Amino acid sequence: MLRRILLPVIFVILAFGFWVSPNVKEIAAGVSIFLFGMLFLEEGFRAFTGGVLERLLKKTTDSLPKAISFGIVSTTIMQSSSLVSVITISFLSAGLIWLSSGIGIIFGANIGTTTGAWLVAGFGLKVKISAYAMPMLVFGIILVFQKSKNLKGIGYALAGLGFLFLGIHHMKEGFEAFRETINLAEFAIPGLWGLIVFTLIGIAATVIMQSSHATLVLIITALAAEQITYENALALAIGANIGTTVTAIIGSMSSNYQGKRLATAHLIFNLVTGAIAIIFISQIVWLVNVIAANVGIAEDDFTLKLAVFHTVFNAIGVAVMLPLVPRLVAFLQRVIPKPREELVEPKFINETAFDFPETLLESVRQEVMHLYENAFEILAHGINLHRTGIVSDEDLDALVMRSREVMDIDLDQAYISKVKALHAAIINFVSKAQTQLPPEFAGRLFELRNACNGIVISVKETTQMRDNISAYTVSDNEDIRREYNKIRIQLAAVMREIQLLAQSDEEDRDVLTLDEFKVAIDEENIIATGAMDTLIREDRITAAMASSLMNDIGFARNVVWHLADAGKSLYGARDLELKEAEDLIALTEEDVDDIHREDAI
Repeated sequence: MLRRILLPVIFVILAFGFWVSPNVKEIAAGVSIFLFGMLFLEEGFRAFTGGVLERLLKKTTDSLPKAISFGIVSTTIMQSSSLVSVITISFLSAGLIWLSSGIGIIFGANIGTTTGAWLVAGFGLKVKISAYAMPMLVFGIILVFQKSKNLKGIGYALAGLGFLFLGIHHMKEGFEAFRETINLAEFAIPGLWGLIVFTLIGIAATVIMQSSHATLVLIITALAAEQITYENALALAIGANIGTTVTAIIGSMSSNYQGKRLATAHLIFNLVTGAIAIIFISQIVWLVNVIAANVGIAEDDFTLKLAVFHTVFNAIGVAVMLPLVPRLVAFLQRVIPKPREELVEPKFINETAFDFPETLLESVRQEVMHLYENAFEILAHGINLHRTGIVSDEDLDALVMRSREVMDIDLDQAYISKVKALHAAIINFVSKAQTQLPPEFAGRLFELRNACNGIVISVKETTQMRDNISAYTVSDNEDIRREYNKIRIQLAAVMREIQLLAQSDEEDRDVLTLDEFKVAIDEENIIATGAMDTLIREDRITAAMASSLMNDIGFARNVVWHLADAGKSLYGARDLELKEAEDLIALTEEDVDDIHREDAI
């Protein structure tokens, strides 16, 4: 509702401004071109997020100081705290980093974004940057039309910088022209009231433009043209800092509870930082003057002083909040709790990852692992075993022999509440993601979707066997009891192996061991060995027992094959070349048939 009202109001205000003064057009055009440049710049950096940024983020956020450093460096390079925030939210939602690390990145991004003010105040206003903009635009647009993803990314980044420079030029020219007609500095408000009013204006401007960087450039160019006072410019900078949290909040709307926690942390940090800046404005201004004097900034160079102020109050905010991070994490976990899983919902997949292929694949992999964890309980209970027994070191033969009690569990209800809805969400997400991913990632996504389907089929097949397993593992007939216990052992063995792979380091995993279970289930069953015919002829099992056993051996075979393939997809090599080597060596159904034929000969 607010958005529907706000847009027409903005259009009316702009139209009135264009009618009153042509200089407003110049400034508005400068802001528009600048924002367009930021979109191009972000698009350029997105072209290089297919693994490099994601892997770097994962390696450099295992401690709070590293996370802050990453936030500073990445935002300085990309000149977009918004892009860094969205990437961080998608990583946190995918379970790849801790909440404390995400908070650290946000802290660092707030400091990193201050470098933009330094660049504009120290360079952009002192040279004719439109001269640099034109060549950048020409070369950038040429590269944008190339087929190579990397060249296209460089083109977007180069054109983005060109549009940024051109936008700054038009804003600067617009405010300079105002000197001849209107002096906006006449509307300056001194004292505390001015501080509050201009802080609110800064918040509003940033919410409208969705970029604190654009707001700061606007403030600096207006200050350079003496259209606003230094005191009011400081208040506008504080407001811009607070208003930038809106981008993170919008980015978190489609994320899970972890993304919402991070967006709230961002809001709390910027509100606290803004409050500190307002309360201690006199002391911070004094500190800025001291720093400016020591680094050779002229006393009347208010644009560079504004850049110093922006850096100082953000650094103070980080210094104040850093010791409080553990308490902040605890607070966020309390006010935004993990949702109750009556109907299990996705934990890791969310549409914020669509622009980052490696992140998207990892989030899907994590979600399929989540699905398997839920399915594990149903699979275990379906063969009347406890999860703890399967993942323990206990001999499986001994475990199965002593576990003859039929568990009181509604497998159909467990499937509906813990597997079905989650499976549907994954399939829906993958279907949407396939249109967003580059071709080189599509095969891996397809494999994960197959793993997801295989897990669900395994659950359904186990549910089909449940009644016979429950009946025959407590039967007085020793032969039928032994054969059903073999099925239980084979299913428990493959689940144990997958659990061991999950607990191993990536470099130590050998997923090809799962092929052994495929071969075993095909070779070590009563049908393959011909023993069933003997049992029937000697009346040791009835025809009804034999019929049930034949069906259940088929079900068990499907479960083992599907689980083995899912295990290889989830815990196999991540590197594309190693993955191809694994797939080349892995047994196919034809390979297993050949092994059986050779054994028969």
